Amino acid sequence: MMESSVGSDTKRPGFSIGDYAVFTAMLAVSMSVGLYQALKKAPRQTNMDDFFTGGRSMSAVPVGLSLCASFMSAVQVLGVPSEAYRYGLKFLYMCVGQSINSIITALFFVPVLYRLKITSTNQYLRKRFGRGMQLLGCVQFLIATLLYTGVVIYAPALILNQATGLNMWASLFSTGLVCTVYTTIGGMKAVIWTDVFQIVVMLSGFIAIFIQGTILVGGPAKVFEIANNGSRFNFNDFDVDPRKRYTFWSFIVGGTLVWLSMYAVNQAQVQRYISCKSEREAQWALLVNQLGLWLVVGSAALCGIAMFALYSTCDPLEAGHISTPDQYVPYLVLDIFRDHPGFPGLFLACAYSGTLSTVSTSINAMAAVTMEDLLKTHLTNTSERGLVLISKALSLFYGLACITVAALSSLFEWGVLQGSFTVMGVVSGPLLGTFILGIFVPATNKTGVFSGVAVGFCISVWLAIGSTLYPPTPQMMGVLPASAEHCLSIINTTDNNRTGGIHYTRPPLYSEPYGSGGVHDFYSMSYLYFGALATTIVVSVGVAVSYATGPTKRSSISPGLLFWDLENKTIEAKLMVQTPQSTNLRPVDGLKVDEEAFL
Repeated sequence: MMESSVGSDTKRPGFSIGDYAVFTAMLAVSMSVGLYQALKKAPRQTNMDDFFTGGRSMSAVPVGLSLCASFMSAVQVLGVPSEAYRYGLKFLYMCVGQSINSIITALFFVPVLYRLKITSTNQYLRKRFGRGMQLLGCVQFLIATLLYTGVVIYAPALILNQATGLNMWASLFSTGLVCTVYTTIGGMKAVIWTDVFQIVVMLSGFIAIFIQGTILVGGPAKVFEIANNGSRFNFNDFDVDPRKRYTFWSFIVGGTLVWLSMYAVNQAQVQRYISCKSEREAQWALLVNQLGLWLVVGSAALCGIAMFALYSTCDPLEAGHISTPDQYVPYLVLDIFRDHPGFPGLFLACAYSGTLSTVSTSINAMAAVTMEDLLKTHLTNTSERGLVLISKALSLFYGLACITVAALSSLFEWGVLQGSFTVMGVVSGPLLGTFILGIFVPATNKTGVFSGVAVGFCISVWLAIGSTLYPPTPQMMGVLPASAEHCLSIINTTDNNRTGGIHYTRPPLYSEPYGSGGVHDFYSMSYLYFGALATTIVVSVGVAVSYATGPTKRSSISPGLLFWDLENKTIEAKLMVQTPQSTNLRPVDGLKVDEEAFL
């Protein structure tokens, strides 16, 4: 271990003018990219398809990077290094589950949803199960996205405020307003191209942290030696106990289904790959997204390992320098870059690039869902220009709504990573089950799918609430040991010269559980299984009730709504049309694929 003041009680500076300059430059460039795309394409942005899907003319690389950036929010920027620090490099199994998800999405979901040329995923639910399911899906998505976006905006602002003294409200409103403006003006193309810039910023921040941390420790070999001695190279964890937070199986089974609900059927992601100029481009976009995730998540996890090597004998959480695991990374950044002005600002830009990408994605998706699922049928006499203006007004409205929800998000008690995955799992898990029933189980009827969603959603909400009220112990979750032996003298002391102004009193790492056995074990289930459980319940109940009440006849289902229909070349020909401008097969207008076209 190096001999330096890292982890000691010496005074550490907060953000400097140079740091704020770097952060401001990131916001300015993001705004400029969005405005450029808006002005460049303004003459062509004459209809909603241009605004919400970029005219379905995007190529695989920018869309894939946008998919990656949308997933890597500030929640992941702050959460992934912390999770790798506390649970080890087995966290990289997350990328394996992501890879499985990308393959399944590309092969089984993209062909169905892309060829229907829908703008909102809930349009599929209307075609398959009727208007009621469309409205239910719309409400579920809007509520979940508002809550998730609130966590994404608020939690990083709070964490950085606690750890560095950065003004929470200034950072919250500045980032919220910037992404609201360029999303409202530029639409999908502005969102995608700013995401490309922001993923570069995020990767740069992680690389800078890892390099500097490694230098301070004494080189990569020293980092890996310390991490290995601290049991952080733990890829052999194949424990099937669902109460352990992270194991090979929790990532492969639970993680794959959670990410499948985010990529295969979630409006925010689907809206990106249906903006590609061909189905093949959409599938390649998912591959580009996966390569980006391996790179960014891998870099973030390695930062967590370098952080452990730095603090292996003086853990900031155990020493009382920080109050929650979410504050590890900002603490680290100010510690290792104390003599390098501007680099903390790069990290700040890294964190908030994640926020901008996710929030802009959410705003655009919520506006699309509201227009397509709720308002469009009542605006039949409105011109295309009028529809575009209403769509932009919706983007502005949802941008302000996200900022409002973020300001009210102090009620959340979860860690940022668990909080975001729990929200998405509770709502998107049942939604994934609905699409699986619709696309792959022809016998599913309306009674079956509504019954499945009701049961699955109720159980997942009950589990989420119970796990919050009765959380598992760190020992049960598998938190790895941490030491504060070289900084015990400063625990429970106060030093107002230190950034943040206080030290915290930490409870013992391993304490008695809230209960033993029974329902408490159920509440202790890894949060990665929440969505998987909901999906499984929806499918199981949906199939059982459908067969009990009279299964749907396959012949009564409109062509193109089942995955198995894609093998029928006659139906495929009806869904695709050869355009004179291109040799590519393009989907026909969405209305021509509706029930009226085939019944």
